[in-house]
Amino acid sequence: MREGGASMGNPILIVDDDSIIRAAIATILADAGYATREADSGAEALRVARSDAPGLVLLDVNLPGMCGYEVCRLLRDEFGDQFPIVFVSGARTESFDRVAGLLLGANDYISKPFREDELLARVQSLLLRRHAVASRALASRLTARELQVLRLLSTGLGPDDIARLMVISPKTVGAHVEHIYMKLGVQTRAQAVAVAYRGELLNGETAPTLEPSGNTSR
Repeated sequence: MREGGASMGNPILIVDDDSIIRAAIATILADAGYATREADSGAEALRVARSDAPGLVLLDVNLPGMCGYEVCRLLRDEFGDQFPIVFVSGARTESFDRVAGLLLGANDYISKPFREDELLARVQSLLLRRHAVASRALASRLTARELQVLRLLSTGLGPDDIARLMVISPKTVGAHVEHIYMKLGVQTRAQAVAVAYRGELLNGETAPTLEPSGNTSR
């Protein structure tokens, strides 16, 4: 096993008994900025997944000892849907095998030989979807008031402007912001907004022009 390039979240686990293929895939992913881990068997894949939770698994079907389908089933039994699984195979590409893999919990299927851009496109698409689901789960922890503050933060407004728009005090805005950061597990406005966009909570948001008046002492 080896580490690949700069990490973009959890590492991508490459499972293939062919060291040349593993190295080639790892290089493609590392050049695109992904961290990788490698395993040459199903048993090793399970061990690596338990010690270093992957962000995605690229899984060969034809592995020695334990086939890829069995590895997929065991990963889903143990980890649920925590990460996408993509079958990578050149020997068994019939529709039945594809369907069998999907029924066992695989998210996608790519056949060897494959183009680099196809592999990267599939990986990126699955990871983006995974991040969107995770972001929506985080955002669901926010109250309606906190979500309103987050949407206003995304427009670039400062605490005083948000306070005037929501008819509350800047101190209350600050408290909402602290709760937002804590619930989303972030430390900055930019990080909070990024989570919200990935969760599709801010699509189409524009800066408000409303200028309410009234008591802002709450």
